Amino acid sequence: MSTPLIKRLSTSDGDFLPTLDKLIAWNTVSDSNIEERVAKIIQQVRANGDQALIDFSNQFDRRSVNSIEQLCVDSAQLEAALANIDTETRTALETAAQRISDYHQHQTQDSWQYQEPNGTILGQRVTPLERVGLYVPGGKASYPSSVLMSCIPARIAGVEEVIMAVPAPDDELNPIVLAAAAIAGVDKVFTVGGAQAVAAMAYGTQSIPKVDKIVGPGNIYVATAKRMVFGAVGLDMVAGPTEILIICDGKTDPDWIAMDLFSQAEHDENAQSILISWDASHLDAVYQSIAKLLPEMERKDIIAQSLADRGALIEVVGKEEAIMLSNRIAPEHLELSVDDPESWLSEIRHAGAIFMGRHTAEAIGDYSAGPSHVLPTSATARFSSPLSVYDFQKRSSLTYCSPEGASELGKVASVLGRGEDLTAHAKSAEYRIIK
Repeated sequence: MSTPLIKRLSTSDGDFLPTLDKLIAWNTVSDSNIEERVAKIIQQVRANGDQALIDFSNQFDRRSVNSIEQLCVDSAQLEAALANIDTETRTALETAAQRISDYHQHQTQDSWQYQEPNGTILGQRVTPLERVGLYVPGGKASYPSSVLMSCIPARIAGVEEVIMAVPAPDDELNPIVLAAAAIAGVDKVFTVGGAQAVAAMAYGTQSIPKVDKIVGPGNIYVATAKRMVFGAVGLDMVAGPTEILIICDGKTDPDWIAMDLFSQAEHDENAQSILISWDASHLDAVYQSIAKLLPEMERKDIIAQSLADRGALIEVVGKEEAIMLSNRIAPEHLELSVDDPESWLSEIRHAGAIFMGRHTAEAIGDYSAGPSHVLPTSATARFSSPLSVYDFQKRSSLTYCSPEGASELGKVASVLGRGEDLTAHAKSAEYRIIK
């Protein structure tokens, strides 16, 4: 009997939940050998700066770099890339950029404060980060869309400087990535990748300035490095492989569903694509569509491996069970390919991005809908949110006490300070109490 293209599971299986949990489990950083290698890379970058970047670029990206200038892309090169791409691509990039900008403008927040009757003023001051680092993956695929999705929210937040690191293996760099950087307003681009790029942005080198926060996905070396530098620099998240969960009531064209599953599976072999339905015949039809459409895909080998290793078609009893599984999985991308998808939203607790209705393909979200496609993976949607303007701003609390307010609040602070045996706290407050 031939190996199935994708696993077929049912909630009626006696071992269903353990099987599901094993299928969706993903530890982004689990290899001690990788951790050791990344730690050494970070140490070398901290010790040797630009020279380490040159050496690692030659070693890992098969380049012949002699100076740090060869790893820099100046603004003239960015503008030239934008001028030289074809009109259709430029229009698509600019349209996507405008939609991303329009969406994220709604996330801007103002500072605020209020005054109490005794003159005490409380509030919050919202300020942007000064400098952020944007990591853009290279290698198996190039992602100009990630440049737009990460840089534009930062610009709207008011970030003063955006540094971009993108690997250029074999000295190859996608001109559309550079064009996207020009459109988004990236200030400096360095063709450095991997853990060494993360270390350079986290700690700074002679040429790459230290940033306040690093955003953007990468491979396991990038993810490992991000975890290791956290604290010296802020992070958006530590992303694992991309994921899609589709819930379908059986009424959507099975070819559409199969292609939506493919759209994430083609990223890499560890990507995860899952379909849930209470219509067994629909699951059968989607399986047949997978078998029919897979041979014509350019990245069919990657898709096939992803579906075989981490994909699943899951039969459930009905809507309630589908929602229960969705919340258990907490997917990066959730497609509600059902009638009246809005009626589901009150019960969907965990998802990075939700795509509602049969005509709303997740791929639209990757490129042109507007919300950032940098999303929490590996069930971190339980406590994390999509990349947004909020990620590029800090909030400082404000407190101003009038003499009367200081006296009133000081009495409370005195009692609590002494209750915690922190006498200096109590006395500091007591000095302001009006006798």
